[in-house]
Amino acid sequence: MKIDFHSHILPGLDDGATDLANAVEISAAMKSRGFEKVTCTPHINALYRNTPETIRPAFDTLQEALYKNDIGMEISMSAEYRLVPETWPEVLQKNWIMPIEDKYILTELPISKPTEMGDIKPVEEFKKVRSMGLVPILPHPERYFYLSHDELMRYLDAGAVIQCNYGSLAGLYGLEAQHRAQKLVDEGLVTFYGTDMHNLKYVEIIGKWFADGHDIADF
Repeated sequence: MKIDFHSHILPGLDDGATDLANAVEISAAMKSRGFEKVTCTPHINALYRNTPETIRPAFDTLQEALYKNDIGMEISMSAEYRLVPETWPEVLQKNWIMPIEDKYILTELPISKPTEMGDIKPVEEFKKVRSMGLVPILPHPERYFYLSHDELMRYLDAGAVIQCNYGSLAGLYGLEAQHRAQKLVDEGLVTFYGTDMHNLKYVEIIGKWFADGHDIADF
């Protein structure tokens, strides 16, 4: 049984599943490759300003569709919170945090432009999340090419844990991300793995990676 803490399969909320039919198709493909539990984590960032009020209807609609289509994959609801001034302060102020398993939240950095964080300092925010009794998960640090190893270690010291993408290890994002991900694995720094599922291409590449005999994290 595979459990996925990071996916974008809720229909029409971000750059993941485009509509309900697409969401069901992706979910069925994930189920066929052994995923039994999937946390739906749509983006909350400058571009996709989702809230629990926008996420809940999409979640309920997909959950009902999975039941009607006899796709026995359990889904739960959370979000991927980007540490940017457009949304993160409001998330905290309005208590939009939806923890995974009552404990974890995905706290994402900008993929390529750290300046998008403005005055937000990840170390301070990770400590703040910890003070709330939650554990910040830093998703796919292998994709933040601007992030040095020393800075990453400071984030871990501040209480964050690492989630690596299966797709990174499978080469979905290119050789540099693949090498960085493998290094994190080899150093024993990865706590969680996830699909970061967006579309059927992800299913194909990750599914082939598993079919080739890789089996790092059935957790």
